[in-house]
Amino acid sequence: MKKNDNDKDKMRISFDLDEVLFVWPETHKTEPPLKFPLNKIYKERLRLGTPELIHRLQELGYEVWVYTSSFRTERYIKNLFKHYGVKFDGIVNGTRHLKEVQRDNKTTLPQKLPSMYRISLHVDDEAIVCSLGRQYGYRTYQLDEEDDEWKEKIIARADEIRHLNELEKAELEKQK
Repeated sequence: MKKNDNDKDKMRISFDLDEVLFVWPETHKTEPPLKFPLNKIYKERLRLGTPELIHRLQELGYEVWVYTSSFRTERYIKNLFKHYGVKFDGIVNGTRHLKEVQRDNKTTLPQKLPSMYRISLHVDDEAIVCSLGRQYGYRTYQLDEEDDEWKEKIIARADEIRHLNELEKAELEKQK
């Protein structure tokens, strides 16, 4: 299937899994667990509103990715989210990151490097990942605590970055 030329201009947003999309019911509001026997295969619990947010971002024209340092397989991640009606545009797990980003570099690179995948906004709970964004050319949103307005804040941050990207693009066009 051939992608539209417009797809290359779509802004990409990625989400970490652990403590961002996967949370503990003891500390966060969660989506209902999957029904038996799926709840025995997929034990992770989704932050309340995750499917709604991902669908909304995709409706708004964003590509939505997972970028995790965990070594869960791409198939496992796809299948888990499929049961919640979610389909990601791309998945980078620890295995893919090591193969495509770290490769044979002698210097250890950060555990996540969203700019290598043209990801404009990465949502993560780890302060170190978020603090490295400026140095490595990606923008972040740090999400770690329970927040009833998390979906709205991420959409607002994505819209802000899309606007900044459009301004930068217009400025480059003017300079030509």
